[in-house]
Amino acid sequence: MKISTKGRYGLTIMMELASRFGEGPTSLKSIAEKNNLSEHYLEQLIAPLRNAGLVKSIRGAYGGYILSNDPEHTTAGDIIRVLEGPISPVDFTEEDDPAKRNLWLRIRDSIADVLDSTTLKDLITYNDAEQANDYMFYI
Repeated sequence: MKISTKGRYGLTIMMELASRFGEGPTSLKSIAEKNNLSEHYLEQLIAPLRNAGLVKSIRGAYGGYILSNDPEHTTAGDIIRVLEGPISPVDFTEEDDPAKRNLWLRIRDSIADVLDSTTLKDLITYNDAEQANDYMFYI
């Protein structure tokens, strides 16, 4: 499964909204400018996120978008599924070899586990230096 720009840019939108959670609405224009993305494309992506209940739109001169839930209650999996559809590395049928089908299911479940265990809060508070210390290499 390859995540397209829909999923990647959708995740960017949601991370920007998460980083400003509780500060009021954020315009797509400001997100687009900060991340050097097309505002028009972001407008196409925000609609399914709104329809799925992940974001709310605020109308008016100082309007924009806000997260519907706290960043720790929305996962990367929620966002990717809305924008990309079901998580599956390959399309397979019942006629496929059972060993291969088992492999594809295990890969799908591993990807889903990572996406579903990673919240927006995890993404916006990620610290490269802290993560680098998680691994110890000896030579």
